[in-house]
Amino acid sequence: MSFITDNFLLHNKYAQALYHDYAKQMPIIDYHNHLDPQQLASDHQFENIAQAWLAGDHYKWRAMRTLGIDEKYITGDANDKEKFQKWAEAVPYLVRNPLYHWTHLELQRHFGITELLSADNAKMMYRETSAQLQQKTHSALGLLNQMKVEVVCTTDDPVDDFRHHQKARKDNVRPTILPTFRPDKAYAVEDPISYCNYVAVLMQASGVTIASYADLLSALKKRIAHFHENGCRLADHGPEQLYYFEFNSFDIEKVFKKILSGKSLEIEEIRYFKFETLVHVCREYHKHGWVQQFHLGALRNTNERMLRQLGPDTGFDSIGDFQQGYPLSKFLNLLDSTDQLAKTILYNLNPAQNEVFATMVGNFNDGSVRGKMQYGSGWWYLDQLDGMEKQLNTLSNMGVLSCFVGMLTDSRSLLSFPRHEYFRRLLCNIFGNDIEKGLLPTDIEHIGSIVQDICYNNAKQYFDF
Repeated sequence: MSFITDNFLLHNKYAQALYHDYAKQMPIIDYHNHLDPQQLASDHQFENIAQAWLAGDHYKWRAMRTLGIDEKYITGDANDKEKFQKWAEAVPYLVRNPLYHWTHLELQRHFGITELLSADNAKMMYRETSAQLQQKTHSALGLLNQMKVEVVCTTDDPVDDFRHHQKARKDNVRPTILPTFRPDKAYAVEDPISYCNYVAVLMQASGVTIASYADLLSALKKRIAHFHENGCRLADHGPEQLYYFEFNSFDIEKVFKKILSGKSLEIEEIRYFKFETLVHVCREYHKHGWVQQFHLGALRNTNERMLRQLGPDTGFDSIGDFQQGYPLSKFLNLLDSTDQLAKTILYNLNPAQNEVFATMVGNFNDGSVRGKMQYGSGWWYLDQLDGMEKQLNTLSNMGVLSCFVGMLTDSRSLLSFPRHEYFRRLLCNIFGNDIEKGLLPTDIEHIGSIVQDICYNNAKQYFDF
């Protein structure tokens, strides 16, 4: 029998009332994830639980490697049943890792299974879940609708086409599927060969011949306009940190010609290129009324041997300790100085810098938009109970929690949406504990309305899809 009861994470009567009477019923706007638009548009039906649950999930992959499970059963050529069996063997040893909670919450919410997953029941679980996945209720859209998902925003490169998004719109698919502009590769100039290959693809996608930096900006502006026409209202970026320079610190045209000639750039040239390119695209976002997101602080691809073997996004990234405060403030100030700072969400991966980020957003709230600058939810390594609670407490202490646009999955899995429930339970428990301690009034209706705002209403108003 599962430990996930109706009052899981809800430690007093106030928390329980806030969750069951206010938070639980709210729909979901998942404004940042890495779902496959093709799976959504085609209403994909998974063959089995391994395909739906294990493929692409580097959280699980890292845990399995730590437990000494061979790569064959993680990203290798073992069959789906064998991979699921190894995952089931791992789960009982993940106590106190968020994967233990997520695994059993997802089994219960999507499949009605309350047993704890283990090696002993893995075959039964595989049969039962895979059988349910053949049903229409458990198709790609079915899984989302089970969780009352209203909007999902996928993550899309400037060169991506929109045939899947367009098909979803034509077919009136629910939930609404919208793209997000993620131009990281447009300024990833560390490897000139890879970058030149990308520029060639961008030329084809944009219809712009890119022979100069000005041409690159024209191509990106054209793609931003095309994204906007297809319903995009958000941009996202995943650099280690933001940089700041005085304009013309380098001759950007000469730097770009150097890249196109296949020559490697110096480290400061790389940073300047990122800085100037981001400034230009951020001004375009403001012009179109978009929200811009910055996921800062990830130290990526640290294991070169495994990067060569498996590629990026396979579980070999960590929290970085980059300088954030000063260049971030200067970058935002540059945009604000000409009133071209779009609505912005800043996500921090290093909890040691929570207060830096939480106070930074307050510097650029100007009263023009409620919650214009957002200190984003705990992400990646911080979307667990301790990380989310620290984010919420820091935001409460140094900002205005009632304006917060809430949780997102940042996930590649259609089974990850119970994480919204996980967040909502924690949120209600934080408020409930404060009420019980006498730190907040026993006004459940008022606090409940704020909970509903954080869970859904604020995001709906902020993004205005």
